Amino acid sequence: MSRVLVVDDDPHLLRALRISLRAAGHDVLTAADGATALRAAAGGHPDVVVLDLGLPDLDGTEVLAGLRPWFTGPVLVLSARAESQDKVDALDAGADDYVTKPFDMAELLARLRAAVRRGSAEPGPVVVRTEHFTVDLAARQVRVGADLVRLTPTEWALLSELVRAPGRLVGQRELLQSVWGPAYEKETNYLRVYLAQLRRKLEPDPGNPRYLHTEPGMGYRFTP
Repeated sequence: MSRVLVVDDDPHLLRALRISLRAAGHDVLTAADGATALRAAAGGHPDVVVLDLGLPDLDGTEVLAGLRPWFTGPVLVLSARAESQDKVDALDAGADDYVTKPFDMAELLARLRAAVRRGSAEPGPVVVRTEHFTVDLAARQVRVGADLVRLTPTEWALLSELVRAPGRLVGQRELLQSVWGPAYEKETNYLRVYLAQLRRKLEPDPGNPRYLHTEPGMGYRFTP
């Protein structure tokens, strides 16, 4: 069966889920807050994540944002938030399914089985290293040598898209849709501006990039 990471700050619910999932044959990891969840996902290599949105340190959508640059397995949100917009926000942030509390355990287990069948549980690399900089996708951090580099959210989103596909040409339209959304798929000037900013921060010679390459009229390529 699958390895499941359950993230919830309610200790009684966490215990009940651990017991029920183990009884169903799953290997279970648990976390009571978002930071612990990200560390557990990076170190424990779960096949699927069951995630509460109302965590004490991070919102569940922030945990999703931390997972999705590298975790390709299914994420099932389990939350007391029943508003339609909450569900839309979670699904847009990368959740594969959404179950509201209170819930039926048999239904949750069935949804979990379905999510595992649909999803790919093979995680990508958590840390991407080059000779000059390191990208930690789980911690959402970039270092040049030992120094932490501050990136804007947009710079981070663009960089993470590229380093997740080493050596592959990532098309302009694909990048614009992933980082800015479908309404911006023709705004190629955005890519030029933000790639220039990333090169200034990460490349040893920004005018002659070694890692972040432009394929004119086509897209961009990260070469580690």
